[in-house]
Amino acid sequence: MPNIINIDSLDEAQALIGANDSHITYLEEEFGVKIHTLGNEITVSGDDEENVELAEDVLLHLLKIIQRGMSISLRDVQSAAMMAKNDTIEYLQDLYNEEIAKDVKGKSIKAKTTGQRQYVDSIRKHDLTFGIGPAGTGKTFLAVVIACQMLRENQVKRIVLTRPAVEAGENLGFLPGDLKEKVDPYLRPLYDGLHAVLGVETTDRLIERGVIEVAPLAYMRGRTLNEAFVILDEAQNTTEMQMKMFLTRLGFGSKMIVTGDETQIDLPGSTKSGLVESVKRLENIKGIAIKRMDETDVVRHPLVSKIILAYEKDTQL
Repeated sequence: MPNIINIDSLDEAQALIGANDSHITYLEEEFGVKIHTLGNEITVSGDDEENVELAEDVLLHLLKIIQRGMSISLRDVQSAAMMAKNDTIEYLQDLYNEEIAKDVKGKSIKAKTTGQRQYVDSIRKHDLTFGIGPAGTGKTFLAVVIACQMLRENQVKRIVLTRPAVEAGENLGFLPGDLKEKVDPYLRPLYDGLHAVLGVETTDRLIERGVIEVAPLAYMRGRTLNEAFVILDEAQNTTEMQMKMFLTRLGFGSKMIVTGDETQIDLPGSTKSGLVESVKRLENIKGIAIKRMDETDVVRHPLVSKIILAYEKDTQL
């Protein structure tokens, strides 16, 4: 017998199904089930009863979100399916409860996965947080979003963004232009977050005033960063000495976020990653949060998660 979902409103049913049935098509492929719609009624059937139950559970949880007046996209469906497979679907509602900030267009920015929500909580509760995970998990973007929000609320006086310019060996003097022009290509992901929350004009104005500072890691030496929100991106490409230098810049009233992907180390030869070594040294120190995310937290195209898994299996052979 197929599982049947009855929906009160035709509009809610259409929102759940998605444009051109995109939501249910994705769930059919993801769980190997058949989903049929007739008016306000949706039926889920298939040979694997467990997968039928999972697909139905996803639809019911997404329906609750729609009934709260929120819209859902294919990305929401993908996140819900991933959570169902990981037995965390009951936390889906929580992801839509708390707004992290609003973007420049006034749209709410919220965590998309349980891992992202835990990461956001860690940043808020700790002065030093490590966000480790593959591309697409939002570790850099969410850190920038929280930084902008804290700046808006006067919880910090400035934002400092940095990353190691490995490709240029941090010897940027030979490049044309001023410091900002030299380092900008290496900091594009950080700018993307700033532009999303503050807009291009406001971001540029705050950089001109020194409220937002963008600099290569080498320029952090010898400083103490008080009342600042400091983000080190691509930290897997720091050396041990660079990481020690950076971490000891933490000043009073500041937050420091270190993000990186331990599988994407570009350091030459046998040079050890400062990120890997610092996590080993600091993981048991109270007051420091180390939050790891994985392919289940990827909020890019669903193929990205599968690509990450494929490469992880290859490295384990």
